[in-house]
Formats: sequence, C-alpha cells, structure tokens
Amino acid sequence: MRSDLRFCLLQIRNPSDMVRAHEVECFVDRLDVEPSQVHALDVLNDHLDASIYERFDAVLVGGSGEYSVLDDVAPIRSMLDFLGETATRGFPVFASCFGFQALSLALGGEVAHDANRAEVGTYEVVLTPHAGSDELFGHLSERFAAQQGHKDHVTRLPACARHLAGSERSPFQAARFGDAPVWATQFHPELTEADNRKRVLHYRDRYASELDAVLDILRPSLETHGLLARFADLLAEQPAPK
Repeated sequence: MRSDLRFCLLQIRNPSDMVRAHEVECFVDRLDVEPSQVHALDVLNDHLDASIYERFDAVLVGGSGEYSVLDDVAPIRSMLDFLGETATRGFPVFASCFGFQALSLALGGEVAHDANRAEVGTYEVVLTPHAGSDELFGHLSERFAAQQGHKDHVTRLPACARHLAGSERSPFQAARFGDAPVWATQFHPELTEADNRKRVLHYRDRYASELDAVLDILRPSLETHGLLARFADLLAEQPAPK
C-alpha cells in the first residue's frame, strides 16, 4: 500500500533557505502520503550511505537553491556518486530539476549552464514516442503545462536513458534510466502554480527586472499533479527488492 512506503528526500539547500520546508510539503502533497513518510536528508551535511536502501523504499531529489550540479564541491560530488550507485542497483528514484541533471550527469550524460535558455515559470512540455509505453508517463497528454525553474540543462542523456519528454527551450525534460523504477524530470511535478509562485517570490532578488514577466506566465499544470502519486502506486504494486 502507498501508506506503507518510506521516502528519502535528498535536499541540497542552505540552512537559511526557507524553501527547505516548503519543498518537503510539496513532495508530501503530490505523493499523497503522510508527512511522516517523507524524510528529508541534508546532502550538504549528512552522510549518504547504503543504509538508505534498508531504511527507505525510494529516493527523491528536488531542487537546489543556490547550487548547481556543476559545482565542484565535496557534497555534490558525493551525491553524484551515490545517485549513480543507487540507479545502477535499480533502487527506486524520482528526481526533479537539479535531481534530473544530477542523475543524468552521474550516469554518463552531460549538463551545461545556459541562462539564455532558462525556464522559470510554466512552460509546455511535449512527450516523445517513447513515453507512450512508459508506466509512468503513458497516461499523460502529448502536450501539457509544467512548472519550471532552471538555468542548467541536460545536453546529453546517458546511454541507459530513454528520452520521454522535451520542451522548446530544453529538449531533455524527462527520462527513465534503465528498466528499474528510476525516473527524472527537468520540470517540477511536485509544484502547483501556487507553489511555484511562492518559490519565485521567495527568490525574487534573483529575477530582478524579470520578476513580473515570470509571474505573468505562471498558469495551472494539472496534468503533472498526479505523476508522483502514480510513482508511489507503482512502487506499492511492485515493491523493489532490497
């Protein structure tokens, strides 16, 4: 049952970042589970080890606040190693935004910083032909609105990945890595329009003169709201061996 699942949310956010708590709430809401089922782990200060595979049923990765997967700092290097090992062993993962970039990089893909192709707000995402047969993405419409907030982009997926979705500015928007329940999205399925508006306003200093333009393009993204709950249901139906 979904109510029996335990999730470990890897967070890459400074202690002063007020989005830390809000991010946990968003994942809880979109997974449609109790708050006690999602445990946040601070990647910047906590140790990532194999005990996670015993204590939890899946790993989640969200955004990153002030950090990039391209930052050459020890906590991010350790997280990349951990995610690579986690996906290789077939342990369930759902990663969004920073998490999508981190998982892609960890498994042999490439990521670049390109502010000219940034997506902050709500953007249209288009499924690829591979998505039709995918357990998680097969129920989505060919085109749907999704919440975004990134300047880094995956420029090449790893060989193990199946490309599931893209957008005009960022061709790689979703992928499944191998045959295990390991998915990631560049967009934020954990966010609603209201959640993204709250996040944009929190980081208003980063957007300066662009703030009004970003707020103007925010709109509902109803199709993405059930993606994480569907992920949880798939785990509950076919729990991965540990």
